[in-house]
Amino acid sequence: MPVYSVADRFASWERLVRRTERDWSSDDFYPISAYGNDLDSREALEELMRAMPAEARDGVLGQLLTRLDARFRAATVPDPERTLSPWVRPTTDKPEPELGEWWKRRPVHAPWDD
Repeated sequence: MPVYSVADRFASWERLVRRTERDWSSDDFYPISAYGNDLDSREALEELMRAMPAEARDGVLGQLLTRLDARFRAATVPDPERTLSPWVRPTTDKPEPELGEWWKRRPVHAPWDD
């Protein structure tokens, strides 16, 4: 299993956030499977942030994550039925209630439809 740095996880989450925003446009291919991978990166970030000292969680990294999460919420809508789950599934074995909110939202503008 590849090991990704914290910076890689943040970069992955930031790219996904940009892709879900309405004004994003790109010619690069982004399949729905990549969306699931990016949500997995966000899930891993949650675990990493919990393991960091309070200074990191409350400092620049925590603030960055808070801003990215807010942008993600603004570009997505609640999806309590998890309508994307046939194609987008976490790689962890966490019970459904323990999954992060990002698994229970879907983009207003699906980047894989471009």
